[in-house]
Amino acid sequence: MASEIRIGYVPEHYLLPLHIAARNSLFPSSLKITLVPFPSGTGHMITSLRAKEIDLAIGLTEGWVAGLLNDNVKNQSLQEKGYTIVGSWVSTPLRWAIVTGRNRQDINSVDDLKTHRRVGVSRMGSGSHVMAFVLAQQQGWLQETSDALDVVPLGPFKDLRDGVTSSTADFFMWEHFTTKPFFHASDSPLKKIGEIYTPWPSWHIAASTSTFPPDSTSTAEVLGQIFQALDQGIAIFNETPDEAVRILGTGEAGCHYTEDDAREWLKDVKFVSKTQGVDQAVASGVVDVLKTAGVIGQNTQLGQGDGVIGIPR
Repeated sequence: MASEIRIGYVPEHYLLPLHIAARNSLFPSSLKITLVPFPSGTGHMITSLRAKEIDLAIGLTEGWVAGLLNDNVKNQSLQEKGYTIVGSWVSTPLRWAIVTGRNRQDINSVDDLKTHRRVGVSRMGSGSHVMAFVLAQQQGWLQETSDALDVVPLGPFKDLRDGVTSSTADFFMWEHFTTKPFFHASDSPLKKIGEIYTPWPSWHIAASTSTFPPDSTSTAEVLGQIFQALDQGIAIFNETPDEAVRILGTGEAGCHYTEDDAREWLKDVKFVSKTQGVDQAVASGVVDVLKTAGVIGQNTQLGQGDGVIGIPR
């Protein structure tokens, strides 16, 4: 087991308890914890887990599940898949803003996307990619045509913003509060035309199968220590909401939010008290929606050894 554990994360407000755990030295002294930001999101972290560039990651639920069960990888071994889902992070959904360029006079509502279906995504297999198909399913576009969306991979958040203002893409979807500064003002480059919530708890924890081989005694021991540190970070976060608002206001966690936005987010978010393990019912619900949206095969079922429930709750 490596003495350095590299934890990938998206630099957003949902990762505050991770930063709190690190800055309060809650992780075991025997481990060197390195936090590695991934502005591009979950799809990039999947690539890095498989490339053995990181050891753990906290990312979007739908991205993790789709990455393990899509037709290209579902029959691979766990070592080939590169990761398993081992922990939970929140019990609440993610609020996605659906946005386009403010200069796009032809797009003013989600209904307009029926004829403007070039969706910008950070990476194939990312949360922004998967949720675009959940939106298409909810809107009935998948029933109308097999070619419901024209997916345009653009990269990190800035590239997504530039993509819709330059008409490389018609719209994209990103977390509401992260996107808000770019659509809130009348002279901002983006405009919000709708929103959608994930039909599941939005964040889970994935572990590299190289660093943390399943069913290994050392894996269980080290992950148990890391989960305990994360649980303590969440507890401190819950006990000190004003400090969370302060950190978000300074930008020291890699993201910046106004006090009003931070407090609005705090009203709705709920972190789990115990991060270890994945809930069977949650995983089954994600699979059902992803099948309906056409993200994974219609005959896909959860199975032992597929990596989705790497550690059961």
